[in-house]
Amino acid sequence: MIEHQIPKRLMTLAYAASVALMVGYALWLYAMGDYRDLLIPTFMTLLLMSALLMHIGQGLKSYLPRIILLCSTYSVVLSAFYYHPGASPIWLGLPVTATFLLLPLWAALLINIAIGPLWWLLPSVAATPPAIIVGYAALTLLLALPRWEHARLRALLRATDPNDSDCNAYHIDTLKERLNSEFQRAAMLNQQLAVLVVHLPQLDMAAEQFGHRARTALLGALCSEVNSHCRDHDVLGRADNATFWLVLPDTSESGALLVRERLQRALSERVLVETGQLEARIAACLPSRAESFERYLKRLEARGTSLANV
Repeated sequence: MIEHQIPKRLMTLAYAASVALMVGYALWLYAMGDYRDLLIPTFMTLLLMSALLMHIGQGLKSYLPRIILLCSTYSVVLSAFYYHPGASPIWLGLPVTATFLLLPLWAALLINIAIGPLWWLLPSVAATPPAIIVGYAALTLLLALPRWEHARLRALLRATDPNDSDCNAYHIDTLKERLNSEFQRAAMLNQQLAVLVVHLPQLDMAAEQFGHRARTALLGALCSEVNSHCRDHDVLGRADNATFWLVLPDTSESGALLVRERLQRALSERVLVETGQLEARIAACLPSRAESFERYLKRLEARGTSLANV
């Protein structure tokens, strides 16, 4: 599932509000004497409480409680249409809106396009006028339009801005272009080239426990320390979510190891409020003789993966 970032505090509020609404709906059905309809809201209340606990807890994928919340929304609306044929079709907008809020754009579009015709199999929905169908399609397009425009602007910014959107380092595309230039330059001039692969194991933990601000502070601290302890023509770029490449032109293996020791000492002395002492795993990777650039890129990516799995 592609990344769709929503602040953790906002999602916590959404899960808590959904539990409160589901409890209120179940109590209202109990007060009205609709005991036949009470089973699904009661069960969904337990599911939403588990989703809230999974969201607050650590070590679980963020999309799992979102899927539970989305399925609960669809189940409650479906049961309402099934048990109450006279229910207003305006409630169709609730699962449509929840899909676009909780899922990435293309996943939300595919789900709404696939499930849309199935709603009209229900007798209460099939009896509605054709204007409801137009309204359903219009709501889907209106909810998709802001997300699509945001994605288009981000892609345009990424194509024109060489820097990463979260820190003072080159974006992966620009990083590969600069590395390719240095690789060809080193081969033509018979010079040496070294790359330090830097991994931040604290990054995911900081984002889960302390939010986006702590994650940004961690990335900023790393880039600040690396840029202040390197030469002006050295290139720092973000290769992955928590992995960076530091390109060191005209640098031998011994020189790269000295830079690694200097960076590890400087980073270990940096202390942040939320995460404490800055921790970084650094490894040197030099191209071999007669090695192609594509093969070298694969070795760099494999080195980053090995550092992440230590």
